[in-house]
Amino acid sequence: MSLLKTEPSTPVKTLEELFAIAHAMEHEAAERYADIAGRMNDEGNPGLAAVFERLSADEKGHLDQVAHWSEQVRGKAPDPALIRWKLPETFDDEGAATIDPRLQNAYRALAMAVRNEERAFAFWSYVAAQATVPEIQQAAEAMAREELGHVATLRRERRRAFHANRSADAGNVGDKPVQDAAFLEQRLAELLEPLAALAPAPEQIRLRAFIEEARGHALELERAPIATPAGSLLQVLPDNPIALAELLTERYLEAADSLRDEGELLRVQRFAGQAIARLAWLRSDLPELRRSEER
Repeated sequence: MSLLKTEPSTPVKTLEELFAIAHAMEHEAAERYADIAGRMNDEGNPGLAAVFERLSADEKGHLDQVAHWSEQVRGKAPDPALIRWKLPETFDDEGAATIDPRLQNAYRALAMAVRNEERAFAFWSYVAAQATVPEIQQAAEAMAREELGHVATLRRERRRAFHANRSADAGNVGDKPVQDAAFLEQRLAELLEPLAALAPAPEQIRLRAFIEEARGHALELERAPIATPAGSLLQVLPDNPIALAELLTERYLEAADSLRDEGELLRVQRFAGQAIARLAWLRSDLPELRRSEER
């Protein structure tokens, strides 16, 4: 799972251990966002400090939720002593703790937060997949769904920040907007085909799997389309596979956010989860793959 630098060394054995892990992860994120907020205040950037303070407050809210869940289910607060292995790194400040505040803005801060939540989602998905006890699997899946919700919320905030930063003359009208997720999945498969043909064996296997996955999604979405929020219509179709994978991730998360039917929500969340995993691999491995082809 390329979104994680390391994977858990053993399956989570008990709910108490799962709660301890979740508590530790949320605590680290809350503390590190608070530290960055303090630095932004010290550097004279109160607007950006407020963004990080809100991120820290959100993580503290998640922390309280985990503690409440642990007390409700097991009658006690999470115990960090129950964590049996070094936690994978799911938080990365991407230099925000040291970068010149003049090079930072709300959009970049929220984009970093989105990627952190995506890593947390990947972690809990891995824990669920490796679980040997049904209650652990169900709890980890619930954690993953929570993180997916956090991703969707932060992406909405990131979109607002992006539009706030856009120049006033960005309203050019192009050809007919591309709206259909099935078409976008098929287009992504087409963009990945030439890359797979030139890739070395391990990467080629992964790219071929993504191609088949995208084509499978396209077929399913042709039979049963998902509603596309009006705010996500396109004027220009990206020809970069990473940009297109990002767009599809955004599309599924937006759609899930507007659904009330539980069955349809679970279906779109499945698309979203697979899209996040795909995007994570493409972000981390595709640039290096292209550089190796150019050598």
